[in-house]
Amino acid sequence: MIGGQPIFILKEGTKRESGRDAMQNNIEAARGIAQSVRSTLGPRGMDKMMVDSLGDIVITNDGVTILKEMDVEHPAAKMMVEVSKTQDSFVGDGTTTAVIIAGALLNEAEALIKQNVHPTVISEGYRMAAEKAKEVLSNMAKKVSIDDEKLLRKMAETALSSKSASGSKEKLSLISYQVIKSVAEKVDSRYVVDFDNIQIVKKKGGEIEDTELISGIIVDKEKVHPGMPDFVKNAKIAVLNAALEIKKPEFDTNIRIDDPMHDTEIPVTGRGHSKRHG
Repeated sequence: MIGGQPIFILKEGTKRESGRDAMQNNIEAARGIAQSVRSTLGPRGMDKMMVDSLGDIVITNDGVTILKEMDVEHPAAKMMVEVSKTQDSFVGDGTTTAVIIAGALLNEAEALIKQNVHPTVISEGYRMAAEKAKEVLSNMAKKVSIDDEKLLRKMAETALSSKSASGSKEKLSLISYQVIKSVAEKVDSRYVVDFDNIQIVKKKGGEIEDTELISGIIVDKEKVHPGMPDFVKNAKIAVLNAALEIKKPEFDTNIRIDDPMHDTEIPVTGRGHSKRHG
């Protein structure tokens, strides 16, 4: 600061806007993000093909995936992307709807600004509307029993209707219901689901109909030797709380085992000595 005045260093060609022009620019940038994903909403939503600078192609109609792949630089537009990411992390669905609603609210805000309504008044009105909307939704909400398989599966199918896996929504909704019911824990008078108890393993190849529910733990490891069996029935599992890595010795060693069923002489070369194990 010089003489109490702030100094801004901007790159060449930068244009600085303020007041109503800046607000108009921010609204248009954010609204452009909302319009880019509007056509993907609903069961009749269209897929979008996205090509990055390296030529990699992504085809999807998922709102949050589209926005993640987009190269957005405008600060107001980035806020719309964050709205989608937040919706996805907290709810897991409704990302496109959240962005479209935000764009519609900006449309209404633009009309109010043209009527000389101050932005602070508009934002306070939106906060009041949000509280009223939550109140209305709470009054409309109905309790659902965890044993109501039919209704819970319908809810899952609704969420899957706009996804690329909608053709297999009946099977996926059944698996989803079985998973949630198996890990749900009753706390006081309500059920709580810890999603850390659910593991989703993706494998290339096959079809969506090949999806299956495995009640247990999946250890995704390949065979370390071709002679190992592909299937083991009635296997005994050892649970260890220590690492299995071989510690690197301080000197070079060479261990030779002639027959593991009998006394074995293990010569150790280097600066060590030989040992005999029975």
